[in-house]
Amino acid sequence: MNIEWYIVLSSLLFAVGATGILIRRSPVVILLCLELMLNAGNLALVAFSRMVGNQQGQVFAIVVMVVAACEVVVGLGLIVAIFRRKLPLDVDELRELRG
Repeated sequence: MNIEWYIVLSSLLFAVGATGILIRRSPVVILLCLELMLNAGNLALVAFSRMVGNQQGQVFAIVVMVVAACEVVVGLGLIVAIFRRKLPLDVDELRELRG
């Protein structure tokens, strides 16, 4: 299979994730769309790595997956803390941080 199909799929996934971040207002959905965008970048990294013939892109994709997992843990922790304090779960309403 040619690399063009992987890049087309990666750009399509990235566009869907970016659209979801811009349209949705729920923090959980925004985190999911951000993960989709990171996975699209990982797919492009692995595709280019296979095209060149080395393993550096695949190693970097694993590092990006670790960073994404840490980002999800912190993000979900913040969402749970917001939910427990009975604050609104709308991103527009959470823009102003009041004590």
